[in-house]
Amino acid sequence: MIVMPLEWVLGRDMPCEAHLSPTFYDHTCPRALNTIRKCILVSGPTWTVKLGRRDSTTSGLSLAATNLPSFRDSLDKLISLFGSKGLSARDMVALSGSHTIGQARCVTFRDRIYNGTDIDAGFASTRRRRCPADNGNGDANLAPLELVTPNSFDNNYFKNLIQRKGLLQSDQVLFSGGSTDSIVNEYSKSPKTFRSDFASAMLKMGDIEPLTRSAGVIRKFYNVIN
Repeated sequence: MIVMPLEWVLGRDMPCEAHLSPTFYDHTCPRALNTIRKCILVSGPTWTVKLGRRDSTTSGLSLAATNLPSFRDSLDKLISLFGSKGLSARDMVALSGSHTIGQARCVTFRDRIYNGTDIDAGFASTRRRRCPADNGNGDANLAPLELVTPNSFDNNYFKNLIQRKGLLQSDQVLFSGGSTDSIVNEYSKSPKTFRSDFASAMLKMGDIEPLTRSAGVIRKFYNVIN
């Protein structure tokens, strides 16, 4: 799902308010949410999105990539990175559950399927079919992040981890004898709890340093900086 500022989607400048709010556009553009809903596929959980954020006045790849989680990260590193943004370990596990959909490139899981020890042998063998051992060979070949229902938002991702069938190392570390094992177990048994926690974590993530009013801009063209 691609999320774009409402100002860009609707092609007009909007008056700004001081804080994010679900009702930010109720008076200035009352049909905004219905317009956007027509373009979104949402089979997963839903939550009330806070609106009114703006784009940064500057742009840079190095800044955007700072402190991002890596597919190689350990559990402690992941907990630390998410914690630095005010997100708990439980938030981190719930948000990792977004890997119930999507795909990953061979280059991101090659080392795990050939050299990993905490991985189901049959699963590793299956993934090797489209991911050759040699670096540079088939790097861009794709595999689904979730084995059973890769196009559905559900809790099979967590069931896979318990079976040692996490595709990325950063997935499997969530269930590897560490502090988050109990959360993975809980989500594997209760889709309702996972969906509720995922929505809550998404709301918290959306509140991380948003730009509002003069701190940001309404960028109409995303290939240039205003």
